[in-house]
Amino acid sequence: MSLPEVHLIGGTRPEAVKLAPVVLALREAGLLSPVLVASGQHPTMVGQALTAFGLEPDVTLSVERGTGSQAELLTELIRQLDTLWTTRTPAAVIVQGDTTTSLAGALAAFWRRIPVVHLEAGLRSGDLDSPFPEEANRRLVAQVAALHLAPTPLAAMNLLDENIATGDVLVTGNTVVDATLAVARRKMPFENAALAAARTNSPNRLVVVTAHRRESWGAPLHRILTAVRELVERYDDIDVVLPSHPNPEVRAQVEADLGSVERVTITDPLPYPDLSRLLSEAYLVLTDSGGIQEEAPSFGVPALVLREVTERVESLDAGCAKLVGSNPELIVKEAAALLDSRVRRDAMTAGGNPYGDGLAARRTAQATAALLGLAESPEPMPALESPAAVTYGASL
Repeated sequence: MSLPEVHLIGGTRPEAVKLAPVVLALREAGLLSPVLVASGQHPTMVGQALTAFGLEPDVTLSVERGTGSQAELLTELIRQLDTLWTTRTPAAVIVQGDTTTSLAGALAAFWRRIPVVHLEAGLRSGDLDSPFPEEANRRLVAQVAALHLAPTPLAAMNLLDENIATGDVLVTGNTVVDATLAVARRKMPFENAALAAARTNSPNRLVVVTAHRRESWGAPLHRILTAVRELVERYDDIDVVLPSHPNPEVRAQVEADLGSVERVTITDPLPYPDLSRLLSEAYLVLTDSGGIQEEAPSFGVPALVLREVTERVESLDAGCAKLVGSNPELIVKEAAALLDSRVRRDAMTAGGNPYGDGLAARRTAQATAALLGLAESPEPMPALESPAAVTYGASL
């Protein structure tokens, strides 16, 4: 007798990374059959990310995009998912985070009365304009989800404050912690040739910089890159690695500002194993990425967040991240304080990682089975008990 199917919908690299451990955990539990559906939003990067986990999509949608607008993408995704579920109806659908793919999957499933499980539920910045449109997307998904898997107690509290029933919310931790620890533990050789050359036998401290969000493009990105240049000029014992956004205009701006600076390596978007290994070796991270804010503390690496607001406020409360926006003077000041003092740098992450203990995927698999009456509900992720509570979590 075949197992009930659960469809996991992903269209971006972060979604693929965070869903991959859940697929493996569902397989291990043996109560449900996971079906990984690639939406076609960012097909190449999704495929690359899944390869790191020995996975590939079970179903790939072919999205026709003419204008590139969010409305066009949402409409096409809903149409194709509805067609898929006409002939292959799952017992439940898992969506992750706050992308257009997540919103499309949640709406299409809800309209067919398929239970929606929202992974990484409850994140809130409180500002519909930042991040845009993600803040609205995740609030909309919350309105139709049957099960809300919150990465942290604060995210769960956000949901309860919005009148989500207590029994429909579970704190699981974030599956990105499961993913990055498992991949980094393998210490795979760097796939990117430029990165491998830059890191081979380098005695310098590593600073990883990522600035990919749309609100960072243009003038804010120029300010960020100006700060990075100043740091490299001030500290001759640091190397900077900057994986650039694939957008040609963004890449051109990065090359114009930093392309000729020694000890700065600009790369294409990195395979996930390369990025995980980079984080594990970094001294400091400058980033506007939500995922990296969650991953870096697992390796004891502090993050300076290149945004004015962040929905990952747990990292701010825990002290492992600090908001610096795109102000070059502030970026340089805060980075210099950490580069000048190893004690201050290490103190930022001494409290461990508030985002997970490496068991989030297992809790997700069990909670999904419980939603369908096939298992008991799992216990929520316990609060950190000591500064060393999260270093290298359990294997997948």
